[in-house]
Amino acid sequence: MTRSVVIGHIVKSSISFSTVPKMWQVVDMVSIGNRVVLGKRYREEGGVLPELMLEFGELLIIFFIGDYIPWLSWLGKFNGFYSKAEKVAKHLDEFFDKVIEEHISGSRFDGHVGEDNSDFLDVLLSVQKSNDTGFSLDRTAIKGLLLDMFAAGTDTTYTVLEWALSELLRHQTVMHKLQDEVRTVVGNRTHVTEEDLVNMNYLKAVIKETLRLHIPVPLLVPRRTMEDIKLDGYDIAAGSQVIVNAWAIARDSSIWEKPLEFKPERFMNSSIDYKGLDFELIPFGAGRRGCPGVTFAISINELVLANLVNQFDWKLPDGVEGKDLDMSETNGLTCRRKYPLIAVATKYDRNE
Repeated sequence: MTRSVVIGHIVKSSISFSTVPKMWQVVDMVSIGNRVVLGKRYREEGGVLPELMLEFGELLIIFFIGDYIPWLSWLGKFNGFYSKAEKVAKHLDEFFDKVIEEHISGSRFDGHVGEDNSDFLDVLLSVQKSNDTGFSLDRTAIKGLLLDMFAAGTDTTYTVLEWALSELLRHQTVMHKLQDEVRTVVGNRTHVTEEDLVNMNYLKAVIKETLRLHIPVPLLVPRRTMEDIKLDGYDIAAGSQVIVNAWAIARDSSIWEKPLEFKPERFMNSSIDYKGLDFELIPFGAGRRGCPGVTFAISINELVLANLVNQFDWKLPDGVEGKDLDMSETNGLTCRRKYPLIAVATKYDRNE
């Protein structure tokens, strides 16, 4: 039986797990995003948002010659790029318009931020209504912010979870150490809660090490210099595009001991963090262009991974050893596995 990574979908006592067709990964991560950003799953929409986000992601990674040679932009009219982009933009616009209207006209929104039923869109509409921020927040800006939340928080999140589980399956000692910690903290309870995560230091180390070895966006978001500067003897003109290779930094042997090995223990007594203050580890970037969703992303990754290792014992299919697991990477919107991860999950019996 094939199931996606979200723990709630795994119900059998012994199942075959795989990071199935990308569509199902996106459905689950978009469902989480829907509940936080829009207030409900919107499953009744027939999966329209996951499908749109897949198409949107594909458009973002297409090589478009007009980006590099502007006078050749007209080629986009003949290869179908423009028509597909316009179609996806139109459908996304219609979907977000519908959701915004529901929030404005529905009983859920009363303008009071901080209520238990308030979601991210409620907050944006409240800011728009109060008009006390010093800048205008029109509907177009709101829809842009909603799109950013889904575009930046879908692929990146499930990519980290996929790599984390892959490394755990390759390193059973680490897997068992993590399971011991999680199950000790949780006790006889079935599900891990956010409050439990505070006491799971090894879990946090596993996530950090996964982010170090498998940064979802290896080259980060491009920067642009605001003024002429001299850096390491080189003159860099204002307006130059700067691309940061965070992948190379995280595997630099002058910074990390045995950088190609998966060793969560390196973070157990280390102050290095991923929040943009330690340039040895910058999976979320740093400065004003650093990812604003770092806390949310880490919470999801830690909570889902903790529940996966708490409720199930994991192993590779018969005949496959950890050292034989193919860890090849492939390019895309994120740096993900080239081949699907297949594993066997057996329900953990606390009474044994």
